[in-house]
Amino acid sequence: MPQFSRHSRHGRLLIAVGLSAMLLGTSACTRIRTHQGYQVDKLLVDSVQPGIDNRASVEGTLGRPSFVSQFGEQDWYYVSRTMRSLAFSNPKPVEQTVLRVRFDPAGNVAAVDRMGLEQVARISPSGDKTPTLGRHRSLFDEIFGNIGAVGAGGMGGAGGGSNTGGGPNGS
Repeated sequence: MPQFSRHSRHGRLLIAVGLSAMLLGTSACTRIRTHQGYQVDKLLVDSVQPGIDNRASVEGTLGRPSFVSQFGEQDWYYVSRTMRSLAFSNPKPVEQTVLRVRFDPAGNVAAVDRMGLEQVARISPSGDKTPTLGRHRSLFDEIFGNIGAVGAGGMGGAGGGSNTGGGPNGS
């Protein structure tokens, strides 16, 4: 019987090591959820009223904006985004709220607009190359294509006519 207990201890140890490895393996595949930007408090956002609040009261209620518009009216933007990713994959936006507070010329709140995830632009690159306009040249064209082009007419070197006069019409 003592030999049986020795094997059962060894078996229990193997089971414990196997379970811990399995738990570590599944924890590496858990979803990672991160939040970026402004923490939206619905009660505070709803308290900002057009015609009643001004820049100072909005800053006192919501805090400093994420960014201010650079052109036109000085709109304030509060951006909040929740991202989710799986282990080492690229994060994807799950929720997004962009709060835009528009002010009139006197500095009073004119409107409060909310935009969500529908405003996120989805860009999918095509392949591993950036498409460009122009001519397509091979490696040999790139290496040997400029041989003899130095000083060719119209290239800024020798050749080509010169204007010998002093004025714009050669006079």
